[in-house]
Amino acid sequence: MINFEYSRTSSVKAALDVLAKNPGASFIAGGTNLVDLMKKGVATPQRLVDINNLPLKQISIDAKGLTIGALALNSDVAENEKVKKNYPLLVQAINAGASAQLRNMATIGGNIMQRTRCTYFYDTTLPCNKRKPGSGCGALKGYNRMHAIFGASDKCIAVQPSDMSVALAALDATVMVSSSKGERKIPFTDFHRLPGDIPEKDNNLQPGELITAIHVPVNSFNKNHYLKIRDRASYAFALVSVAVALKVNGNIIQSARLAMGGVAHKPWRLKQAEEMLTGSAIHDLSFAKLTDNIMQDAKTYEHNAFKIKLGKAAIAEAINKALQ
Repeated sequence: MINFEYSRTSSVKAALDVLAKNPGASFIAGGTNLVDLMKKGVATPQRLVDINNLPLKQISIDAKGLTIGALALNSDVAENEKVKKNYPLLVQAINAGASAQLRNMATIGGNIMQRTRCTYFYDTTLPCNKRKPGSGCGALKGYNRMHAIFGASDKCIAVQPSDMSVALAALDATVMVSSSKGERKIPFTDFHRLPGDIPEKDNNLQPGELITAIHVPVNSFNKNHYLKIRDRASYAFALVSVAVALKVNGNIIQSARLAMGGVAHKPWRLKQAEEMLTGSAIHDLSFAKLTDNIMQDAKTYEHNAFKIKLGKAAIAEAINKALQ
């Protein structure tokens, strides 16, 4: 790990001022991802700006929805009784991520900022356009079992690893950010980016911006399920995951929200599937037609073709479990 300078701040303005004066600086809170990246030599910030004392730990629900401060711990959100009652999909996704120890350290803002777990990204001896632009993508013709089947490019086929982000994408969340220019809101489905020609850029945060909160609008979904398929039951990233939120009245699905994880550089919202489900009678559902439609644009690589069949089965299972 390289030498670095350290600052501790107690207000959003102070944190932003330090960042403005130190372009090579990074914010740190729980550090559950950043410290790993620094140990591997993947991240080399010249200064760490500790933001743990900022007043950004609130968890509140009102008539407009749920607001979570960026520094709220994953475990605190998942254990909040009001969140459990009103946003069960979010709770399920958080509890599916990492280990209990990590959830006790990781913050909500840090969770959505975590970087890919691609082997080629973490190993500085291997080519990776995300880590070193222009060096090539080792995963393209390497061991790509965990990699994307949607939205990839010839520059990067890595996937975004956050379980919580998949649920937030399905629930139409918004990311609140602050900078010296003021505050702005980013729809969650626009927060993360596809790799395109600049895979080193994971999201649409601008230089000098700080995530302050995430807002999840009020909803009337009464059937929810988060399904995560992984190699082992504890502390493993998703091969495929599916977030399902449905509003069901009698036998009719009145509205639907679906997103997938483990399949793209960002949470993959399934809007066509939502349209197909909306207005459908439960007993008339055709999972074969639905999943064929979802997977028709998927592109696989040497070691991850199994994700097509797995993804179809996961979508059907997640919807069925939500309807139970």
